[in-house]
Amino acid sequence: MLFSPTGLSECLREWEDLEKNHQQIQDTHRLYKQKLEEVTKLQDSCSSAIARQRKRLKELIVSLKECKENHSTPKLSPEDMDAIADIKDSMKDRANAFSEMEAFLPKKNGLYLTLVLGNVNVTLLNKQSKFAYKDEYEKFKLILTVILFVFSFTCRFLFSYRALDALFNFLLVWYYCTLTIRESILISNGSRIKGWWVFHHYVSTFLSGVMLTWPEGALYQMFRNQFLTYCLYQSFVQFLQYYYQSGCLYRLRALGERHTMDLTVEGFQSWMWRGLTFLLPFLFFGHFWQLYNSITLFKMFQLPECKEWQVVMCGCSYMVLFMGNFLTTLGVVYQKYMNNQDKPKSL
Repeated sequence: MLFSPTGLSECLREWEDLEKNHQQIQDTHRLYKQKLEEVTKLQDSCSSAIARQRKRLKELIVSLKECKENHSTPKLSPEDMDAIADIKDSMKDRANAFSEMEAFLPKKNGLYLTLVLGNVNVTLLNKQSKFAYKDEYEKFKLILTVILFVFSFTCRFLFSYRALDALFNFLLVWYYCTLTIRESILISNGSRIKGWWVFHHYVSTFLSGVMLTWPEGALYQMFRNQFLTYCLYQSFVQFLQYYYQSGCLYRLRALGERHTMDLTVEGFQSWMWRGLTFLLPFLFFGHFWQLYNSITLFKMFQLPECKEWQVVMCGCSYMVLFMGNFLTTLGVVYQKYMNNQDKPKSL
C-alpha cells in the first residue's frame, strides 16, 4: 500500500521526495531520447552501408563475369578459378547475413501495408518483441479457428437465418483481412512465409466478401449447407495443423533446424515431413472439396434462374484456391520424392 501522509510536515516531505523523483524521471527521459536519436542514426548508417555494399557486390559480379568471358578457361589458372568460386560462395553467405541484419532495421513497407497503414515503421527492434508478436499471431489464429468452428456449426445445424449467415461471413472477411495485415508485418520482421500461403489469404478475403453480399434466394439456399459444412471441415483441419505444426516447429527450433520466426501455415511445407505426413490426406480432401464447391457453383450458374453474379465469382475463387493449394502441396510432395530418388545415387 502507498504511503498516505496525514500531517502538513509529512505532506511537505512527501512533496520534496516527489520533486526529486520527478527530476530523476526527467533526466532518465532525456537520456532515453538521446539514446533513441543515436539508435536512429545507427539504423540509417547501417541501412546505407548495406545498400552501398550490395551495389558494390553487384558491380563485382559483373566484373567477374566479364573476366571469365574475356579470358578463356585455359588462360585462367586453377587458383584464379578457385578464387572466383570462393568469392561467389561468400557473396551468397553475405546476402543471407544482410537479410538477417535488415530484419532488425526499419524498411519501407510493401504496397499492401502502405495502403493499409501508410508509412508507419512496423519493424520490431529485438528478438523478444518479434517472437512475442509471432506467438500472439499464432494464438489469434487458434482462437478464431475455434470460434469459426462453433459459429459454422451453429449456422449449419441450429439456426438458419440469413442475418446470422451474414455475420458469419463478415467474421470471415475480418479474420482474413487481419491475417493478411499481420502476416505482412511478420514478413517485414523476418518471417519466412512466402508465395501461395500469403496470396491465398487474399483470395479467401475476396471469397468471403462475395459470400457476404450474396442475397437471400433459392440459389443461396441451394449452396448454403454445402458451404457451411465445408467451413466446419476447414476449421477442423486448421486446428489440427496448428496443434501439430506448432509442436513440430518447437522441436525443430530447439534443434536449430528452423528459424525462430517461422509460422504455422494452412498447407504443407518441406519441414513437415518429420512426423506430419498424416495431415496430407486431410489436406488433399479439403483441396478436392474446394474443387467440388467450384464445380457445384459453375453448374448453378448455368441454371436459367441464376441472376446473381456472386455465383460465378465464388466458383472462380474456389477454383483458384483448389489450383493453388493442390499444386503447391503436390510440388512439395514431388520435391521430397525427387530428393529421396537422388539419395541412393549419391551413396
